[in-house]
Amino acid sequence: MPDFAKRRIVMVDTQVRPSDVTSYPIIDAMLQVPRERFLPAALREAAYIGQNLAVGDNRVVLEPRTLAKMLDGLGLQPEDVVLDIGCAGGYSAAVIARLVDAVVAVEEDPGMAAEAEAALAAEGADNVVVMTGPLAEGDAAHGPYDAITVQGAADVVPEALLAQLREGGRIGCLFEEGGVGVCRIGHKLDGVVNWRYAFNAAAPILPGFAKAPVFAL
Repeated sequence: MPDFAKRRIVMVDTQVRPSDVTSYPIIDAMLQVPRERFLPAALREAAYIGQNLAVGDNRVVLEPRTLAKMLDGLGLQPEDVVLDIGCAGGYSAAVIARLVDAVVAVEEDPGMAAEAEAALAAEGADNVVVMTGPLAEGDAAHGPYDAITVQGAADVVPEALLAQLREGGRIGCLFEEGGVGVCRIGHKLDGVVNWRYAFNAAAPILPGFAKAPVFAL
């Protein structure tokens, strides 16, 4: 049997800490949450490698470094309510749940949503609710949110999602810019989200987050 606990320590020591993530709550959460239990059986052996893990239909579970740095950039607080878009099997939601008051995780693939729900329940993450629906629509019913995490990349972040961010709230998302993937953190001020560069990272564009095609006659 693989020693996943040991691999988790190596992951933090070789991928997370060297990436300037110094927040103890984030490091502790990533040491505690068993990443392998939130992945399909075929991917569990690869749970702690430093790259995105493909889970089908152009979807990935973000590499540990990317998730940790995004959460660090968001400056999550214990009283925050967070919207986690594209939770897949629930790993990101499980990590975030250890940092904040409550998490609303959205997944549009019913199979992955069911797996996330079961894995989160098994881990005792009782401050997470998994909602099944289009990623681009978020979950307005439980909003507004103090922070939003997008577990993938976007050409454009849907306005419906930005509207669910509380005034003064933060959002983390990956973008493809000139062939380079970057993570930006957005801050909502006077109803407008202003984006700032955080670090380089890449992932596939999420469903509903691509630019609308332009037709020329």
